[in-house]
Amino acid sequence: MNERALSYTSSLPFDRRLYPYDIQGSIAHAQMLQKQGIISQEEGKKIVAGLLEIKEELERGDFPLRPELEDIHMNIEARLIQKVGAIGGKLHTARSRNDQVSLDLRLFLKEKISEVIARVRELQRAIVDRAEENKQVILPGYTHLQRAQPVLFAHHFLAYFEMLLRDEERFKDSLKRVDVLPLGSGALAGVPYPIDREFVAQILGFSHLSQNSLDAVSDRDFVIEFEVCSSILMMHLSRLCEELILWSSSEFGFVEVSPSFAGGSSIMPQKRNPDVAELCRGKVGRVYGSLIAMLTVMKSLPLSYNKDMQEDKEGLFDTVDTVLGSLNIMPGMIRELRVNKQKMKEASQDDRLLATDLADLLVRRGVPFREAHQIVRRVVEFAHSEKRGFKEVSLEEYKSFCELFDEEVKSLSPSASVSLRDEVGGTSPGQVEYQLKRAREHLR
Repeated sequence: MNERALSYTSSLPFDRRLYPYDIQGSIAHAQMLQKQGIISQEEGKKIVAGLLEIKEELERGDFPLRPELEDIHMNIEARLIQKVGAIGGKLHTARSRNDQVSLDLRLFLKEKISEVIARVRELQRAIVDRAEENKQVILPGYTHLQRAQPVLFAHHFLAYFEMLLRDEERFKDSLKRVDVLPLGSGALAGVPYPIDREFVAQILGFSHLSQNSLDAVSDRDFVIEFEVCSSILMMHLSRLCEELILWSSSEFGFVEVSPSFAGGSSIMPQKRNPDVAELCRGKVGRVYGSLIAMLTVMKSLPLSYNKDMQEDKEGLFDTVDTVLGSLNIMPGMIRELRVNKQKMKEASQDDRLLATDLADLLVRRGVPFREAHQIVRRVVEFAHSEKRGFKEVSLEEYKSFCELFDEEVKSLSPSASVSLRDEVGGTSPGQVEYQLKRAREHLR
């Protein structure tokens, strides 16, 4: 092959990380060939021993990689033939690189999905711990980034637990589509040997066999689905990071990011920048990019395998590394976050947060909500024009807007407001306690 063409088409620089899975799959395949009498017992033992030696070489870093052999799969096979002679060439009986590569990717993803789920749960624990520590703290809840209604800090933080719970469920569900053995499909049409696919599936821990050889070698849905799940997870991490960035600003001052997870300025000595949170927010773009790239690669491919599909790996590997790296750093940042309870308390004393409670007070006295909404809107505008808070508006002034206002207007408070939200999913202390208990049970 032309030297430039060879360099252009080679996947060795990135697919070499698949070597543990390639050897694992090859050993299982050799054992099956031996069991079925396709190769002899002696040949099977020599092939397996050679593969184990090659694995040790790769782990030590002294494996003689040959770029002209295009990928890690051919490098391992060529090295096996060097070690055990011509019988090493029998390993490729009843398989193709097409089903071999698909197998390696599936083994890789099965392992990485388990790692992602474990790290998601670690982040969930950090979030639940911080929520538990601050479950009495009230802060403004926001819509449109404008102060809206009082909520408990724990309620706000547990919203991210719920997001991560859905992420965990998505990855677990995606595992069902990964957990399919493609080996035995050959290049595209199956293989003309009396193989035992169930035996290989049992050795490698697969629950299902692929049912169509054409589909098996050309399917990358499982890669796309992993990248979809990863994109949603990273979006959730980005939203959490965005709030930490906002909350740690002087304008909010609700939290302080630990110096362990912050950076400084090259010229401004007073700065403590939330670098980790910003970088996590920024890394979402590369994960989205890998998803779009993979969807684009696959969108027009005829059956079955095409060289285009070699583009599945670099984006996938980058997504795996980005997701695991982000999940690795986030729990520590959450655990070391300093919550400024006083700042949150001061912000929650903004009595405009109680406007909806004023309207609800009238509703309990029989006023239709839309009418109550308009009445309170006029009270808000009046108080604003007078540069007064709700508590500084007299009862007589309230009554000028609606006779049904009474002394209860003076008893409204942030704590009373959150206590009233006592339905399932609400921000009342009782509901938050239930949410924390539910979260703990899940993590156990």
